Amino acid sequence: MSDINSVMFLMGSLLLVSILAAVVSSQFGAPLLLVFLVVGMLAGEEGLLGIEFNQPEIAFFIGSLALVIIIFDGGMRTRKEKFRVALWPAISLATLGVALTCSLTALGIVWLFDLPWPIALLIGAILSSTDAAAVFGIFQSQNLKIKQRVASTLEIESGTNDPMAVILTLTMTSIIATAEAFSLTAISLNVMQQLVLGYIGGWLGGRLFIFMARKITAQFTFFPLLAAASAVVIFAITSGVGGSGFLAAYLMGYMIGNARLPQLMHILQVQDGLAWLSQIMMFLILGLLVTPSHLIDNIGLSLAVAGIMIFIVRPLAVFISLAPFSFPLREQFFISWVGLRGAVPIILALYPWLNGVEGQELFFDIAFVVVLVSLVLQGWTLAPMARWLNLEVPAQAEPDRRMALDQVGSKDPLELWAYEISERSPACDHYWHELRWSVPLEFVGVIREGEWLRPQSRLRLYEHDRVLVVAKVQHIDEISRVLAAGGKARTLNTSDFFGDFTLNGDLSLGDVGSFYPLGELAPEQRQLSLHDYFSRKFHRRMVVGDQLVLGSVQLTVRELDEQDKISKVGVKLLDQGES
Repeated sequence: MSDINSVMFLMGSLLLVSILAAVVSSQFGAPLLLVFLVVGMLAGEEGLLGIEFNQPEIAFFIGSLALVIIIFDGGMRTRKEKFRVALWPAISLATLGVALTCSLTALGIVWLFDLPWPIALLIGAILSSTDAAAVFGIFQSQNLKIKQRVASTLEIESGTNDPMAVILTLTMTSIIATAEAFSLTAISLNVMQQLVLGYIGGWLGGRLFIFMARKITAQFTFFPLLAAASAVVIFAITSGVGGSGFLAAYLMGYMIGNARLPQLMHILQVQDGLAWLSQIMMFLILGLLVTPSHLIDNIGLSLAVAGIMIFIVRPLAVFISLAPFSFPLREQFFISWVGLRGAVPIILALYPWLNGVEGQELFFDIAFVVVLVSLVLQGWTLAPMARWLNLEVPAQAEPDRRMALDQVGSKDPLELWAYEISERSPACDHYWHELRWSVPLEFVGVIREGEWLRPQSRLRLYEHDRVLVVAKVQHIDEISRVLAAGGKARTLNTSDFFGDFTLNGDLSLGDVGSFYPLGELAPEQRQLSLHDYFSRKFHRRMVVGDQLVLGSVQLTVRELDEQDKISKVGVKLLDQGES
């Protein structure tokens, strides 16, 4: 019994120390996953606690289970709107990009170190996936929001390239372990089988869970657990029949996240905690598994691979994969720098270890060093790089608190929202009846100095009031713009970015030019609407934050409608030096 207590105390202490260290280190911009990895190493056999852990089977099991939860969570948080903006660029990066990363990395290894091609390709496959959780964890800790086209591309790529990396790693490991002849046709067929079965498994799993969620009557606290358990079951079944279980988990999560289930908010809240717990446990276990002195044996090869991937392979793969999609050069440059490696390569490096591939520790050591270098070098510079490339946009207004009302039986999901009024909020110092709404909502009252003031039309809203409203989920943006705009401390001020004036996207340039110094306009330009002018200039789908300069005026896309047509444009007058 004392041994059990000791193990529980040790695991609880490691988890506690990791979380506290992450809270402190996030203030300095340190990647949180790096903190968890370092804590695990410090607790390992050559660290402060000297814990001996040499169980790759346990590490692989915990890592795989954690990856299922993380990928499932990523799928649920991927909105359909992101697919409209960045589906094909992201798919190109997740397929062609992964293949290029694998092959170009292998080419560099063969050329520099003369390793056999199968071994070099296996190393490339292991290292070919990126980590969205690490990237967006850094953005969140830095209170940074970047342009939707870039953010959506990175998010979808990271969610879909993990299954591709797993498929390539499994295939190359099987070829090496069984001494099969290298066959591009066999690899292609294997990849297609896993993709097709993974898609079918994810679709069926998503449809089945949505059906159950709508038919089962149970306490809402059970649904997050039901979702996580269902994802694990679908992963196991799909993998068991030869498909990509990780792809199935991602697609299942995507379908659930976009099904407008009344239980979704509770599922996401619990899932967020499960995803973070999975990442912490995964990195702690991997940190315990590594032996730092062994890393020295292959440090030259590992650092060379890291340098090749960061400075040569990732940029080439990004520029080639995004060539057909008219991405601005600065966005391509940023995406190439955000090839951040996380836990997936280290987990994949356990495949050859468990399958008895000769030189098994080589793969693990290289993957560990590459991830470490990536987290330190790229992780610490992501936020400054995004700001330097002018990819930051003001954070979207949203409630301070959200509570789903899934027990009332409404066909459209209803939620209770709480907004803290600030001096910059449009509702500040206004009576409730003075506010004009384009969408239906119910005013529930105000929390002022801890007291609930019941709703009344003559109630005036002051700074620090917490306003309570009930409305449909699809109207959150319209309501938040009035009650939450400027309500939180922003890294980037809305008026500084968009300007102090807003115009409708259907106004013609001729009309705009009669009020603002747009410079000389050709007769055919004067007839164009702001939306049409942006469309002609960009030759791609626009997103909030896209900018053009005409004369002494900077025009910035501020809002798009449901058909992705520009509905609002911010206007900012430039100084003589800026224009």
